[in-house]
Amino acid sequence: MKQHPNSPEDTLLRAELELLMKERDILLKITGIAAGLIAELNTTDLPIRTVEAADLLATTINQLPEDLLKDALNAVHASIVD
Repeated sequence: MKQHPNSPEDTLLRAELELLMKERDILLKITGIAAGLIAELNTTDLPIRTVEAADLLATTINQLPEDLLKDALNAVHASIVD
């Protein structure tokens, strides 16, 4: 049975997809900002607990697939500098 393109189910799915895409954009921005912050930290000036938290964050960010990290950096107009 074929559904009508404007069925309530289609409308609900479209709204949910839009919400998920907005949430993805926010998470990409947060990740990009966090990656930029980690890259700029000078750990010699920080308390050990702050360094440990930054290390945990960096380790988690480094677990992202490369294309997703690039999307996150692009979301905040940042880039990886070697």
